[in-house]
Amino acid sequence: MDWSDLTVLITGGTGSFGKAFLRAMQQDYHPKVVRIFSRDELKQHEMRTEFGEEGVRYLIGDVRDESRLRRALEGVDVVVHAAALKQVPAAEYNPFEAVKTNVLGAQNLANAALDVGVKRVMALSTDKAVSPVNLYGATKLCQERIITQSNVYAGARDLRFSCVRYGNVVGSRGSVIPVFLRQRETRVLTITHPEMTRFWITLPQAVRFVCSSIEMMQGGEVLVPKIPSMKVVDLARVIGPDCEQKTIGIRPGEKIHEMLLTEEEARHSVELDDRFAIEPEFHWWDRELHRPSGSRPVPQGFRYTSDTNSDWLTEDQLYDLLVQEGFLRETDPRPAPAC
Repeated sequence: MDWSDLTVLITGGTGSFGKAFLRAMQQDYHPKVVRIFSRDELKQHEMRTEFGEEGVRYLIGDVRDESRLRRALEGVDVVVHAAALKQVPAAEYNPFEAVKTNVLGAQNLANAALDVGVKRVMALSTDKAVSPVNLYGATKLCQERIITQSNVYAGARDLRFSCVRYGNVVGSRGSVIPVFLRQRETRVLTITHPEMTRFWITLPQAVRFVCSSIEMMQGGEVLVPKIPSMKVVDLARVIGPDCEQKTIGIRPGEKIHEMLLTEEEARHSVELDDRFAIEPEFHWWDRELHRPSGSRPVPQGFRYTSDTNSDWLTEDQLYDLLVQEGFLRETDPRPAPAC
């Protein structure tokens, strides 16, 4: 895929992922144009100040508005769908609003893309969509189904819909890292459960994964990166090595461990060196035609969970990662080796 020939639009483009995506587009991929589609004019002004206007267009709009989406997608080759209401408590308290954005917004995007002839649509999903226990996860599961099944309506056209599904993004809005950094000043860090684990990915890694997935997508897959796990108590020790850890109990809609691939999905999934591909179970998916080269079936009974992962971040690796991402300084103390 030659990105220099492409016009790319990202919904929710003023969010954490959108900024990292635009930075990568400008530095590494150099498409013809990137269209930033979002609701917030102030955030667009701030992005315009930071990134400029050369090769970038800033479009005000909401994924709830299908007619506006259709106009914004005219002439677009690739869509990255990052728009979402993603705060778990806010979604629980405002369920209708979460459904309007995360579910109906995905339907609007699929309809508009089908109408105007977009070539590739890649939607961002989350580990919370797997066996969801909160409304945010449930809406993201619906989004996955809407996007992947939209391939049926594409027919013989060169139009493909797929999703990526990954875990917690280091330092994104809603991440526990800013919470721990604030709590460090009080010398007490709150832990919801001492055994809690999470998958971990940085924003640059997420952007690279999305872009490589767009390059290899066949339409209908959910693509899952192989990423490390970490213990939340280890993260707390790295951020506040001299702080007390206070267990406060699991919040509503929260899991102790997260999952990116279920046993049921493993039956129709394949594995590559750096990712899994969950293939559709529908008649229109030709495995011989669509399956990526070098892939191999996932072992029977396999499940990809944050507590059984074979790849773990040590406290030293977490420290180096947080320094690299700008959350810690090299002068901040490292945690003492665990006994």
